[in-house]
Amino acid sequence: MKQKNSSWIVHLSTFPPRECGIATFTKDLIDTFDELFLPREESKIVAMDFNGSNEEYSKSVIARIRQEKKEDYIKAAQKLNDLPQVKLVCIQHEFGIYGGKSGSDLLYLLQEIKKPVVIILHTVVSPSSQFFEEQKKMIKVINDYVRTMFVMTETSRKILISDYLINPEKISVVPHGIHASQYQSTSAAKTALGLKGQTVLTTFGLLNRGKGIEYAIGAMAEVVKEFPRAVYHIVGATHPVILKKEGEAYRNELEALVSKLGIEKNVVFHNKYFLTARILRFLRATDIYLSLSLDPNQAVSGTLSYALGAGRPVISTAFAQAKEDVTDDVGRLVAFRNPQLISKAIIELLRNKALRTEMGKVAYIRTRHMTWQNVAHAYMKKFKLIVPELRIQEKNLPKIKLKQFRKLTDNFGMFQFAKFTEPDPESGYTLDDNARALIAVTQHYEKLKEATALKLARIYLDFIKYAFSYPGWNNYINHDKSFHVGRNTTEDLGDAYARGMYALAVVAASKNMPSEIRDEAAGIFKEKFNADMVIREPRTAAFYIKAISAWLDYDNDEKYKKIMEKYCEYLVCLYQENSHPQWQWFENALTYSNGVMPEALFLAYKITGNQRYFNVAKSTLDFLVANSFEADICVPIGQGGWYERGKEKAIFDQQPEEITALVLALKAARETSGDREYEVLMRSAFNWFLGNNILGQVVYDHATGGSYDGVGNKIVNFNQGAESTVSYLIARLAL
Repeated sequence: MKQKNSSWIVHLSTFPPRECGIATFTKDLIDTFDELFLPREESKIVAMDFNGSNEEYSKSVIARIRQEKKEDYIKAAQKLNDLPQVKLVCIQHEFGIYGGKSGSDLLYLLQEIKKPVVIILHTVVSPSSQFFEEQKKMIKVINDYVRTMFVMTETSRKILISDYLINPEKISVVPHGIHASQYQSTSAAKTALGLKGQTVLTTFGLLNRGKGIEYAIGAMAEVVKEFPRAVYHIVGATHPVILKKEGEAYRNELEALVSKLGIEKNVVFHNKYFLTARILRFLRATDIYLSLSLDPNQAVSGTLSYALGAGRPVISTAFAQAKEDVTDDVGRLVAFRNPQLISKAIIELLRNKALRTEMGKVAYIRTRHMTWQNVAHAYMKKFKLIVPELRIQEKNLPKIKLKQFRKLTDNFGMFQFAKFTEPDPESGYTLDDNARALIAVTQHYEKLKEATALKLARIYLDFIKYAFSYPGWNNYINHDKSFHVGRNTTEDLGDAYARGMYALAVVAASKNMPSEIRDEAAGIFKEKFNADMVIREPRTAAFYIKAISAWLDYDNDEKYKKIMEKYCEYLVCLYQENSHPQWQWFENALTYSNGVMPEALFLAYKITGNQRYFNVAKSTLDFLVANSFEADICVPIGQGGWYERGKEKAIFDQQPEEITALVLALKAARETSGDREYEVLMRSAFNWFLGNNILGQVVYDHATGGSYDGVGNKIVNFNQGAESTVSYLIARLAL
């Protein structure tokens, strides 16, 4: 539901259904903005039209400008000035979409507009370009009217600084966005597109003479001698501007060249303007992507970004963006207009499937920071500095998905690790992960009552029953369902056992789970509950407190409450022994799952009313919060060294499980204290998954509903294993 007082961010741009790369870029960007920030911040469009065009736009378009009509620029500016909800105007800039010499008619709008303006430069030419002087002059004039200039590559930034003499502080680099898709091999996509058996090479985008396709066709004549199944797919309609000027002359020339070379079976033209979903499907079917721009000054190519983002090796000419992004570990750079070198590069990669696969994986990992969600956050972070009322912290919560849960789970349980999104069966299973998973899907079913959650709950409950059937404590189970005796007998498994008990209690206390599942979970809990268990670790005690707290909703027997109090006293005693005014904690180090201990005491306070439990919980949580945030950025305890008293806190690696423990502790604090500040902190901590972290990158995968495995010193760990994926869902459900 939209709010009456929403803030508008208005983009001046071409826009679909106009067939234009910038139109597609803007649509993808505002769709992501609305996904993340609507209704508080809403995206609107002032659409750039051809003169006399009659496009039918969506409701997001609030005004139109005919490209060569100066009065339209002025009227649009006046309209934006008169709308109080317009907080910022963002210009998508390409010289050819505005009227006048080098798009100079844009100045009519800039001279009239009174709202803050930023500009995204899709083209920045270097001094070697024949257009350099006139375009430099235009950019320098535009610079006087805008608050910030955005470019998409470091090369463009350096040119603006050194050759255009723009103040470096006014320039921000935000990469071209890509869609958050799973890494996949080509086989499934080829089958879906009817390309099975082909070795697929692809170029996509609006067809024009600058794409160098004739040189790729020339290269194919040599390639097919060794690889007769290689097929080059040229995907895209002719650019509308080109179509108006010369019709299909260029395409006809290309088809004639194909016929002359006798490779009609190896070159296929798809003369259509494909929607993004279809393009991504072609990319997933692609073995090698060809990006052969003839312009060495081309600042950015959305098609190149998409190909790398899909995890495909690329052969590219050495234009500006390609020189940054196409390194030897993701593809090959080739000279302009040289079919011999193009064919040599293609043949090299086609001969080595393992090399192509590795290149694709490197490209996929390297481009995760370029997903549209990351790009939108980067823009909004800058927008907020210009217009503080744009409330970046109040992000929308992602839709809840169980896609990665299903992928990680077979009919026995949830696998421990993954390689990217694919489960790693050799890693086996753990009680820890399956207990967490049972908690998550039970809470999911409580809220949404989806059959998938119920089916998964059955699997995870059976797994816990199996793990508890073997004498002693057992956390590690091999892929063949045998118990990993070595690890199970040498490691302290108290946490895993207590978490398993907690999962059983959550199911038993559920109000909506089927009675047979609840009763079975309750039976196992009663059988395995040990009133005399000796606990030597504070987290084990905390998980046991949580287990009893949940169990009391099922069986309010006073004996359980007394046992819970025993473990609470243990935590309080640890606090008294180890704390001092500057170190309000249970131990001499902040390590892992830190939030679970204050959370457990808050839960116990709700049941017992014991003020000591509340006081210790609040003191320790406040201390944990003080060491988990830097300003409003969540920076949890790093697992690569933790935080020992008297030493420096480890920043990396940050893991989702620590965030979830913090979120749950803050939720318990909010519910027991009534202090709304804990709610704000809870949201801020959860937003670590959505980019509120030290790298400023999204850790949640919008495509799968899973979570990446952690935040490292320079990059995110892009595997989506059990602990991280389940931890994310538990935190998400808590909100």
